[in-house]
Formats: sequence, structure tokens, C-alpha cells
Amino acid sequence: QVQLVESGGGLVQAGDSLRLSCAASGRSSSSHPMGWFRQPPGKEREFVAAISWNGGTTAYADSVKGRFTISRDNANNTVYLQMNSLKQEDTAIYYCAAAIGFLPRAPSAYVYWGQGTQVTVSS
Repeated sequence: QVQLVESGGGLVQAGDSLRLSCAASGRSSSSHPMGWFRQPPGKEREFVAAISWNGGTTAYADSVKGRFTISRDNANNTVYLQMNSLKQEDTAIYYCAAAIGFLPRAPSAYVYWGQGTQVTVSS
């Protein structure tokens, strides 16, 4: 069992930056590929970014490529999402998730989910 707790969300203006953190605890938490998903208001959950267990491979949604960076610190069991040049359309609840295999864009590959952190970007 792996527990995930997101933090770092908040209210920012367009063009600002935020860094989300996901603290993982539990059995072998650092050995899982990890991902970030988001759910905008009134929309379905969508893939944002993912990283392999050792950080060697990353994947991004086209909408965030070049603006967001996913990273991980396995010594501290934490995954980060650095979000730069934020846009209003980035407003969403952001979820951290842990997968069994590295199928970054498939929600079904993720077996553990956090509770989410709200990111609101104003104009």
C-alpha cells in the first residue's frame, strides 16, 4: 500500500509559477512510476506528466510541454511538478498517482491516488 499526499497548490496569476509536491509513504513507494493528472472544473481527469521509477524517462501532455517539469527525489520519496508560465486553462485539481508499470498516459495503470490539490490561475 502506498499513500500519497499532494501540496503546493494555490491561487496565482497568469504567468506565475507554482511547484507541486507529492509525498509518498508505504511499501516500496520509491519504486513506482509516478504521474500527475488534473481535473479542470466540469471536465474529466486528464494526464499531465509522468516519470519512471528512476527518473530516467518522462512524458508530458502536449498542453504543458515546455512549461511543466516533473522530477522526483527517491531519497525523500517525493515527486514534484514545477509549473511555469501558468495559464487560466491550467486551473484544476491536480492529483498525484503511483503506477505499477510505465504506461504514462493511461489512468488505468495507476493504482494509488492522492486526494488532490487545487490550482487556480486568475487572469
